[in-house]
Amino acid sequence: MKQNRRTVLATAASAAVALAAAPERVFGTAPYGFVKQQRTLRVLGTHVTLQQPIREQAEKDLGIKLHFQPGGSASVLHQASTRPESFDLYEQWSNSIRVLWQAGSIQPLDLSRLEYWDEINSLTKTGKLTPYGRIGAGDAPNKLLYVQRDGSLAAQETKQISFLPYVHNVDSFAYDASVVPRGVAYKTESWSWLLDPRWAGRVALCNEPTIGLFDIALAAQSKGLIEFDDIGNLSKAEITALFRILVDLRRQGHFRGVWNSVPRSVELMRGGEAVIESMFSPGVSALRAENIDCVYAAPKEGYRAWHGVMCLSAAASSTAKDAAYEYMNWWLSGWPGAFIARQGYYISNPQRSRREMTAPEWDYWYAGKPATSDLKGTDGRVVVRRGEARTGGSYERRFSNVAVWNTVMKNYESTLSAWNEFLTAN
Repeated sequence: MKQNRRTVLATAASAAVALAAAPERVFGTAPYGFVKQQRTLRVLGTHVTLQQPIREQAEKDLGIKLHFQPGGSASVLHQASTRPESFDLYEQWSNSIRVLWQAGSIQPLDLSRLEYWDEINSLTKTGKLTPYGRIGAGDAPNKLLYVQRDGSLAAQETKQISFLPYVHNVDSFAYDASVVPRGVAYKTESWSWLLDPRWAGRVALCNEPTIGLFDIALAAQSKGLIEFDDIGNLSKAEITALFRILVDLRRQGHFRGVWNSVPRSVELMRGGEAVIESMFSPGVSALRAENIDCVYAAPKEGYRAWHGVMCLSAAASSTAKDAAYEYMNWWLSGWPGAFIARQGYYISNPQRSRREMTAPEWDYWYAGKPATSDLKGTDGRVVVRRGEARTGGSYERRFSNVAVWNTVMKNYESTLSAWNEFLTAN
C-alpha cells in the first residue's frame, strides 16, 4: 500500500465522519458450545448489531468477554480504516469493504475455520437468491467476497474471503399511511414519492452519502428529473447534475431535513415533522409498536440493498483471532439469526435460525405470509399484529427486486463535497 493511497482514504473517511457527525439539518419550516476461556474480543460496529441482548447471549454461550464499540457508520469506518489496532472484529456493511481492504486494515478469513460456510445461501456467493432475481447495480457482496491470488477482491471462488456474510436486508422509504395514501407494493409505491410536492417540507433523508445519496438518486430518476447510465457508479457530471436538482429543492423548502440515527428518524415521523422519509427496518418496527401506521414501501423501481460484513483486523493478536472466529461461528449458529429476524433482518444461513423461531415468526418474516398471531420485536413489544403481511412479501421476492446496493463509488470523494453543499445550502 503506497502512503499516498492511505492518505487519500483517510482524508475521505474523515470527510464522511464530519458529515455524519453534523447535527440534524432542518430545512424549511416544517446455544452454541465452545471451550470456555475468559478472553476479551473488541468489536467495532453500529448499533444495528451491537445490541445488549446479543452481547449477553454471546458471552454466556462462548465464555468470551465482549467489548462492543458502537458508533455511526462513517465514524466507525474512519476508525477501522485508520486504526486497525483499536479493534479485533469489525461489523458493518459491504460498502465499507473496498475502503478497509485498500487501507490494509483487515485480513483474509480462512474458509476452513468457518463452521457454517456450506450453509450460507447463494445471495452472497452469486449475488442472487433465485435464478430470476436481479443482482442490482453497485457493489453486490459477491463482487467483493473472495480474495484472489494477486490480493484483489472478486467473485471468483477461492479459499479465502474478505468478510463473513451474516445479516442483510433491503431498505426503502417509509410513510405515514394516515397522511400519505397507501400504495400497492411493486405497482404504485415509488421512490418518486420522496419528491412529490404534496409532501413538501415533510420529507427527511438519511444523512449518509452511501445511503441517502442512492435514495434521492432513485427518487430523481423515477421522477424523470435525471437519467443515469449506471446508478451504482455515477460520473462526476451526473453527481453535479443530481445535486443541482437537490440543492434547488432544498432552497424551495422541500426537505424537512436529514437524520443521523434510527431513533431520530422515529422521532421525526412520530411527531409529524416528516410523513415520508428514508428509513431502516428497526425504525419502522418501533413506530408500528406505537400504533403508528408506518408503511415500509416496496418501490416498483426496486430496493436499495445492504449486506452486513464481519471483518478481522489486520492487527488482531492470535488470541483475539481465535476468539473472533468463535464469535463469527456463533453468529451463524441459530439464535442470533432468529433474534435479528424480529427487527426485520435476514441471516445468511436462515434454515438454522428457523429452528429458533416459532412457525408464525418464520411465516411472517421469511415466507411473507400473513401473521397468524401477534409477533414481538427484539424489545418484547408487539410489532406485527395478527393478519398483517410483510410489505414486499417473502425473502426471495424482496431480494429479487434490488435496484442498487449500498456502494462506495469510484467518485465517492466527489459525493462527499456535493452532499455537504446540499446540507448547507441556503
